[in-house]
Amino acid sequence: MKQISILGCGWLGLPLAKALLQDGLSVKGSTTSTEKLAVLESAGIIPHQVVLESDNVSGPLAELLTGSSVLVIDIPPKLRGNQSGDFVSKIKTILPFIEKSTVENVLFISSTSVYGDDNDQVTEETTLNPDTEGGRQLQIVEALLQNNSQFKTTILRFGGLIGEDRNPVRFLAGKENLDNPNAPINLIHQADCIGIIKQIIAKNAWDTSFNAATPYHPSRETYYTQKAVELGLTAPTFDHTKPSIWKTIVVDKIENTLEYTFQIIPL
Repeated sequence: MKQISILGCGWLGLPLAKALLQDGLSVKGSTTSTEKLAVLESAGIIPHQVVLESDNVSGPLAELLTGSSVLVIDIPPKLRGNQSGDFVSKIKTILPFIEKSTVENVLFISSTSVYGDDNDQVTEETTLNPDTEGGRQLQIVEALLQNNSQFKTTILRFGGLIGEDRNPVRFLAGKENLDNPNAPINLIHQADCIGIIKQIIAKNAWDTSFNAATPYHPSRETYYTQKAVELGLTAPTFDHTKPSIWKTIVVDKIENTLEYTFQIIPL
């Protein structure tokens, strides 16, 4: 039975692990919480408590990786706007562990924030141009992993993550004079995130990168107004006095190379 390790069984990592188990794979997963170890174990995941710090790894990371050929790294940098933090150093601490392990292929969950907003369509060939601290650190981490010759790394850059329990409109409801009313949305549902990851693993699509956002791009104003009405929330209002800053994520590579069809349209 093929074994996969997931570093970070959170909002996406946990349901991903469950989906891989349903496909007959063995899954090792990590959490930073003692309480969540039981949750992972009850789901059939082999649990490990691992905490990454800027200069140290706490917990049995080597054991988490042992016996797995694939490692999924799903740890958000948790840097909003230009907040300080050292996500790069955290990833550097795990590289020696991966190099010494049985892992041959790494899937790093990144973000389309590495492109910035340049009022253009974005493909995997677009030059990276992050305009936030989180995006800048993700760009550095992507290079660290892809330039490591001890394993092959595929970068998966998601747009905004949504799911049945998660939609940005809940934070925008009732707010006034929001920027960029005409900017297209670039969102992706949790179910498609999982489907794409499974397809990368199934097709052995390593040593490359993919952009992932549902090919459905109404304006922010149109989408969030409609979504607020659907959820019974107060619709936000938008500021039209300034030009909208935007990007549109193109996903031809996912649809053609992975032969993947998005499941959740419209969002």
